[in-house]
Amino acid sequence: MKLKNGGRDFQEVFARLRDMLREYRSRLKVVDDEPGKYYLNGAYSEEYGKERFFGAVIIQKNYVSYYLMPVYMFPELLDGVSPELRKRMQGKSCFNFAKVDEKLMGELKRLTQKSFARFEKEGGATRP
Repeated sequence: MKLKNGGRDFQEVFARLRDMLREYRSRLKVVDDEPGKYYLNGAYSEEYGKERFFGAVIIQKNYVSYYLMPVYMFPELLDGVSPELRKRMQGKSCFNFAKVDEKLMGELKRLTQKSFARFEKEGGATRP
């Protein structure tokens, strides 16, 4: 199924971003895995009374959104992030892409790796 939104084909962008999160599916819970939406949760939190949200990729009208909750929980993870990647941020934990940008997606992949390591250290992963 080819998804077109806002006159643009976002399928390739979605696939690239989804693949970044899929690397963690053995340690996190896949909540949604459908065309245009991929969503991962971590372990149940006694403090919040629900599973911890880790990340998601969702095709929106004008871009593909990549949500990475650890950067909201631990803002120091964003230290050293390039101004170009920061320009892609909407809010405190969402990055938007309308096309594949190799440099920024590489940087986002490294940020996701760093974020997962911190999330896991804080007890956020579901399986040992």
